[in-house]
Amino acid sequence: MSSSAESKEYDVIVIGAGVIGPCIATAMARQGRSVLIVEREWTKPNRIVGELLQPSGLKALKQLGMVQAVNNIDAIHVDGYYIGFYDKNVYVTYPEKSVLKDIDTEPVPKAIFKGDEDKMVTDNTLDMKDWDNTSNVRGVAFHHGDFLMSLRKICLDEPNVTKLEGTVISLLKDGNKVIGVKVADKGEFRSRITISCDGIYSKFRKELGANNVPSVGSYFVGLDLEDAVLPRKNHGHVLLGKMAPVLVYQISPHHTRILCAIRSQKLPKREQVLTYLKDEVLPQLPESIQPSFMKALESDDQDVYKSMPNQYLVAKQNKIPGLICLGDSLNMRHPLTGGGMTVGLNDTVLMAKILSDLSNEELSDDGVILEKMLQFHVDRKGLDTVINTLSIALYSLFAADSKPLSLLQKGCFFYFHRGGECVSGPVGLLSGLIPKPMVLFNHFFAVAFYSCYINFKEKGWLGFPIALWENIVALITAAFVLLPNLFKEIFS
Repeated sequence: MSSSAESKEYDVIVIGAGVIGPCIATAMARQGRSVLIVEREWTKPNRIVGELLQPSGLKALKQLGMVQAVNNIDAIHVDGYYIGFYDKNVYVTYPEKSVLKDIDTEPVPKAIFKGDEDKMVTDNTLDMKDWDNTSNVRGVAFHHGDFLMSLRKICLDEPNVTKLEGTVISLLKDGNKVIGVKVADKGEFRSRITISCDGIYSKFRKELGANNVPSVGSYFVGLDLEDAVLPRKNHGHVLLGKMAPVLVYQISPHHTRILCAIRSQKLPKREQVLTYLKDEVLPQLPESIQPSFMKALESDDQDVYKSMPNQYLVAKQNKIPGLICLGDSLNMRHPLTGGGMTVGLNDTVLMAKILSDLSNEELSDDGVILEKMLQFHVDRKGLDTVINTLSIALYSLFAADSKPLSLLQKGCFFYFHRGGECVSGPVGLLSGLIPKPMVLFNHFFAVAFYSCYINFKEKGWLGFPIALWENIVALITAAFVLLPNLFKEIFS
């Protein structure tokens, strides 16, 4: 790896060294391409996103030969979810490993060249003997910054990768074709292909369309809990009640992330947020979590919590010659399901495979690349549609800001209580291991009808007319929650 951009011309320029940038840069470099990766700031970030990697995302890291990025960062394995609903709860375990036989697990061409890049190793917190002996797939949680620095190290160890610190201020163009980038105070750099991985605040996604901007539906505020006692070890926690959804998961031996949703398209003032956390969230948390939560709120640190907008953006086809958008610069979804890295990493695998049979010279062929981008856009639809639509649908149900949604929220919780396929199907979708939109459709409306059944049962014969009306409204609401987003993803 060269630490400075000595050459002005490269096969590939990657903008951004978040999670996706180092991964696509590594894949391209291992396929024999010269790669320049440009990042504004190479120091370790402190963010509240990208801290729980679903099993499908871990699978993608193995395919990229970069899975050891989760090693030696005090990561915690995740077996599934604990869902709390007021004073009730249910455990949801990830699918059995047999589910992997139905999806693509083949490595990216040339990604595995030593023979062990797709294998995790035992470290201080991850036991591979225990991991291999379990019958179910697992996810993993970690500090975002530690994971990111680990990915960057793997990337920068590649001899074909050149590192550059600087801000990309514009794209270089020849007509409508992107031929490189201009970096502030560093100069101009040319490439056959430029890949934009500049994250949720991407400045280059508008190249795909003037109106290609994300919508903000709500916010998450995140706190770092020290030595929190969770109701279910090695599980992500989704807590439902009068407050908006709360997510909790351990990210290292002594640290736990808690994300509290705020039902607002604009983040309230700091005083209002702290009041909400103390008065609305704290009393409804499991008793074992409350002491560490209160300790975090009473911290003298002015940076008590961090916030992030929960954004949604449907992917547009990459049609601009010389430019590819990948990761959050291409599309986004609600982070409730932890699916962002899963989609981004699997997109990276798909992109690397699609481009693998091209020579470096063919990367300059606009016709060839356009065909590849159409293939990419179509092939990614299954996983993309499931993860993105599920994230919006589940948030709508779990936030439950209306009576019909509250009815559906309750039905969803008790649907999980039934076990069997009522659990394995939804968690297979959530984990990214069942990338089938029809399965999502079936389970979502099964939840809706089960919600109606519960409502009829609770109202009894005397309340039948009221229940009938409530159920009709609930089914209509369910259709409006799922179908527009589902169709938007499928037909975009």
